[in-house]
Amino acid sequence: MLALSIGQSAVYSVLSLVRSLTRDAALADQVTALNPSRADAAIWDAIYRVFDVFFDVALVALVVYLLREPGRSALRRIGLDLSRPGRDVGVAVLLLAAIGIPGLALYALSRLAGLTLEVQAAELDAAWWTIPLLLLSAVRAGLLEEVILNGYLGERLGALGWGTWRILVAVAILRGAYHLYQGPAMALGNVVMGLVFGWVYLRWRRVMPLVLAHTLLDAFAFVGYPLAAPYLP
Repeated sequence: MLALSIGQSAVYSVLSLVRSLTRDAALADQVTALNPSRADAAIWDAIYRVFDVFFDVALVALVVYLLREPGRSALRRIGLDLSRPGRDVGVAVLLLAAIGIPGLALYALSRLAGLTLEVQAAELDAAWWTIPLLLLSAVRAGLLEEVILNGYLGERLGALGWGTWRILVAVAILRGAYHLYQGPAMALGNVVMGLVFGWVYLRWRRVMPLVLAHTLLDAFAFVGYPLAAPYLP
């Protein structure tokens, strides 16, 4: 499962960082893109993005299938349902504030310290469907990463006899690894995020608030950041 999804992303992210470190330019002078264009024509870019979302959601469906047990819903097992909407939204908003605000500060400070590549936001005016597709990508990222990292690995590693802290550290390091393409500082920030999200999952066994929080974080990054970038130093 990891070789088909997040593990594959982690390998390519490590390779991307190695390439960045071996270039003549410093990390602070290099650029990485959020949601880079898949095609020159806007309509073809949209088609590719929709299929990207479809295939990633298919991986989520595969994970849910692998977690099934006789007489027990896999969705309820990992808490990917709407049984506690108020509580899930409340936890998601708290996580958004706890992770999002320090994350912005970390990005700014690490850029000043030269430990992070410049994150180039996607253009929002390519077509009328650009923002809806970016929001759909945020939902995709929330589902894919949280269901696999916490729902799937949290359950599978626990079944193999791993202790709580061992699971937390392993999952958090994996989360940081596939963000290394942004630079070591942002990868470290994602390790911290992984520890917090992992603890929340293992405490209540509900992945839904994590999916909501991650979706909101990425929505702000994909759409809010491009809007604010022209006004930032």
